[in-house]
Amino acid sequence: MARYTGPKTKIARKFGEPIYGPDKYFEKRNYAPGMHGSNKRRKKVSEYGVQLLEKQKVKYMYGILEKQFRKTFDLARRKEGVTGLILLQLIESRLDNVVYRLGLAPTRAAARQLVNHRHIIVNGKVLNIPSYLVKIGDVVGVREKSKSLEVISNSVEGHSNRFPWLEWDGQKLSGKFLSYPAREEIPENINEQLIVELYSK
Repeated sequence: MARYTGPKTKIARKFGEPIYGPDKYFEKRNYAPGMHGSNKRRKKVSEYGVQLLEKQKVKYMYGILEKQFRKTFDLARRKEGVTGLILLQLIESRLDNVVYRLGLAPTRAAARQLVNHRHIIVNGKVLNIPSYLVKIGDVVGVREKSKSLEVISNSVEGHSNRFPWLEWDGQKLSGKFLSYPAREEIPENINEQLIVELYSK
């Protein structure tokens, strides 16, 4: 299965929440897609179904395919600590997500494209792997000749760093990864325990 590039509102309606951010079309039709989507008497979802939906929601939210997601979960499970929290911290430390969190791109998809097109540097070196896991102390920025790109300048205009685990330098258009985020610092509505339970079956 390739990465999803279809209508985002349709996916938001599937999960019953605007997972890609504010969505005026979702507000108008905030029920499941399909001819029976607005039917109040929809069949009850099983425990497995709830867990599967939560995993799918996170995959769509962060733009991760199943193979990568499973690999990240296995890495989280091998580390000491709470597996669900470590999973979210690893996903948050992906290069495309860090670029998005720094405000260098308006969406995660746009951030992934910037990385793929070699506009992003890590510790002064060009890196075009969106799934690269940024480490504490790494500095993520924009290549010198890419700083005039319209998508970047529009995104950083009026930017203020909202995330305490990132240190933003507006002059250099770069940010330092200070630490892995605490659970309460990750704003997305995710029940990571459901994903742990799903993979533990």
